[in-house]
Amino acid sequence: MNATPDPRLKAEEVTVLPLAAFDERVSVLGSKSYTNRYLAIASLSGRETVIKGALLSDDTLYFARAIETFGHVTCAVDHATASIHVTPTGQPMRAPKEDIFVGGAGTPLRFLISMAGHAQGTTVITGNTRMQERPMGDLLAALPPLGVDATAVRANGSPPIRVVGGSFKGGATSINGTVSSQFTSSLIINALRAENDTEITIADELISKPYVEMTLAALKEMGVSVERDGYRRFTVAAGQQARGGEVTVEPDASGMSYFLAAAAILGSRVVIPGIGSGSHQGDVHLVEALERMGCQTQITDDEITLTGGHLRGIDIDMEAMPDVVPSLAIVAAYAEGTTRITNIASLRVKECDRIAAVTTELRKMGIEVEELPDAMYITGGTPHGATIDTYDDHRIAMTFAIGGLRTEGVVIKDPGCVAKSFPTFWQTLDTLHPTLKSTK
Repeated sequence: MNATPDPRLKAEEVTVLPLAAFDERVSVLGSKSYTNRYLAIASLSGRETVIKGALLSDDTLYFARAIETFGHVTCAVDHATASIHVTPTGQPMRAPKEDIFVGGAGTPLRFLISMAGHAQGTTVITGNTRMQERPMGDLLAALPPLGVDATAVRANGSPPIRVVGGSFKGGATSINGTVSSQFTSSLIINALRAENDTEITIADELISKPYVEMTLAALKEMGVSVERDGYRRFTVAAGQQARGGEVTVEPDASGMSYFLAAAAILGSRVVIPGIGSGSHQGDVHLVEALERMGCQTQITDDEITLTGGHLRGIDIDMEAMPDVVPSLAIVAAYAEGTTRITNIASLRVKECDRIAAVTTELRKMGIEVEELPDAMYITGGTPHGATIDTYDDHRIAMTFAIGGLRTEGVVIKDPGCVAKSFPTFWQTLDTLHPTLKSTK
């Protein structure tokens, strides 16, 4: 399915056609978070690595191409087998002559800032207009104690970022954990190639902790040990080398969330294979939230089953699973009572301001939403059709497409933005039934 581009990715908009109910087994693509982590680790390992079941999306392909510009590895992408073959060239890491552009790929950009510290010369890393607004200052402040000179070109803490590399010595540093856990993951992964032991102290509170757990799990899978003191301190001993060989990416829990939401609002049954109770992906816990809302669930080691039921509002802190807040929000729109989603301030600095975007688009559908700086209170009702603006944000497009499975007249603008994380989303939605038509 990956090998054939979906023409709807080029359409101006698609109309989603309602569906009565379904009972399906749905396979989703590999985890974006794990694919990015394995790419970073493989590129620093010095050993040939094959990443199987990889997510081949805009974000991960930007990252693979960016890594190659340092000259020390090649990243051969095989769409037919959904794999990436990372092969050392035997050459040292050197800064590319041209700027590295990663579009809207936030995780790759944050990983590349630290990675450029290993490359001789000066690297400039940038992205699209929204990426040039996103804050990187905490990561930039944490790198100089490790020997890396990283600064914002416009002195505003946001990309473009200039890194003078060949100097990632290691040592001790501290970092603010309240903006993005990806800063911490960037330092931990890139400490793998530091000359000395690296100790990273979290200066305050670390948000989105499951994403750091994923980083540690990926490193462990590749044979790298990280000592830790809870979420306060992480120490990476120098001289370790990732094992290379084959590694397999589990399905993407964020991508899975849309099909769980579909089953929830349609009173239907969905089975997601390949992911289960042992997953470190924080977004898996959406299953528990939907169970609290009235769904029936079953989780085994390698499979998740959810059946929709009578939905009711809940109070929930979603700091640990911010990417699936929109998925829960669309379910809340159809639930009885009010759902209070709290501790989600980090959504303000994602691909768009997702609190504002979800609030605006739900209100278009006639749903009452109270928007707070770090929360949304959604009172369920009977949504009506609307033309949905997607803000060049894949998660907004996919979320409201799910609403269209129950509510007639939902039109999704810029459907191609789903390619950032789930390029086969519309095709996967078709497996429930032919749900879509391009209108322009």
